[in-house]
Amino acid sequence: MTDSALPPSPQALAGIRVLDLTRVLAGPWCTQILADLGADVIKVERPAGASHPGGDDTRGWGPPFLKDDAGQDTAEAAYYLGANRNKRSITIDIASADGAALVRRLVAQCDVLVENFKVGDMARHGLDAATLLAAQPGLVYCSITGFGQTGPYRERAGYDYAVQGMGGLMSITGPSRREIADDASGGGPQKVGVAVADLFTGMYATTAILAALRHRDRTGQGQAIDMALLDTQVAMLANLGAGYLATGVAPQRAGNAHQNIVPYQVFEVADGHLILAVGNDAQFSRFCHVVGCAGLEADVRFARNADRVRHRETLVPILAVALKRQSRSHWLAALEAAKVPCGPINDLAEVFADPQVRERAMTVDLPHPLAGSVRLVASPIKLSATPVRYRNAPPLLGADTDVVLGEFGLDTAAIAALRRQGAI
Repeated sequence: MTDSALPPSPQALAGIRVLDLTRVLAGPWCTQILADLGADVIKVERPAGASHPGGDDTRGWGPPFLKDDAGQDTAEAAYYLGANRNKRSITIDIASADGAALVRRLVAQCDVLVENFKVGDMARHGLDAATLLAAQPGLVYCSITGFGQTGPYRERAGYDYAVQGMGGLMSITGPSRREIADDASGGGPQKVGVAVADLFTGMYATTAILAALRHRDRTGQGQAIDMALLDTQVAMLANLGAGYLATGVAPQRAGNAHQNIVPYQVFEVADGHLILAVGNDAQFSRFCHVVGCAGLEADVRFARNADRVRHRETLVPILAVALKRQSRSHWLAALEAAKVPCGPINDLAEVFADPQVRERAMTVDLPHPLAGSVRLVASPIKLSATPVRYRNAPPLLGADTDVVLGEFGLDTAAIAALRRQGAI
């Protein structure tokens, strides 16, 4: 049998079953990563009712919506599609006694439970970590909230936008005070273009779950994981957070410039803009020769990066004049040839048309019952022995309820009874 004819090897998380009681982004992002790695992720959603459409809130967060074969909008928002691949959807009303009891029955046969309800909500239904771990000591129980299970803000709802502000990210994002003064249109603190606090929390939660599973495999002991958006946002301040703790001086907004490296920012060129990312003195020397500023690299004000940072206001205008003399394509070719880090500022059409992005297979097409197929952003994880597999598109609401409950031992009559009771 040739290698190409061999059956595919199991994925890294094959055999791991995850009960996913999350919605919106941080939790679904976490569980989508687990699903991409091979876990069986069962997404538990609210059933549709007279006063609500049911399901993950993001199913309705559009436009844009997925379009059907006739080009008409479906009920599936692109937002929902971006974080729910490779999962199966079932509907359970966990606020009902029968629904909560059903969740307890399901979780008894799962390795991981992930939830992002407000603190105290799960306890009211007997689904909190303490209760479930007492009955199932090997369970990995991950809670994702805005502010964590402790502290004065623990009962508050948490939203990415607010956390970007509270956690300091917006204080260092946006135009600098000088740029605001030079621009009559004004400006000020800005959020990042995607919900990075949610996304980072989802990634950290994934890491924590994998660590907890490793511990459980060694010891048989599960544990509770307490993830908070604000904690994650503070942690991802990274070098700027470390700089504040080292000096007591809060960094200010720097626009598109780097706080600690010069020149490392956006520059205007003859036909647009480019990013220059000079990371060391040797690169700066090569850059000066390419752009016709030979001699600057020997100037004592600019020879070392620390000097360039101190004399930023003198150096940057000189470089800005030089770079405006030629087009973006000219500078990109010349600087790349000289091994000076630089790059374009692409819109998303240019991103997905980029030959490197295409070569790295960063989109995937999956069959979809409403649209024929749906194109999604692919996983960036490249594993040589246990690669990511794309098993199914984000599921329709409750599409797998009967099949999944059957796998957990419920017969047709029991499922029908739960449906009549409104539990599913």
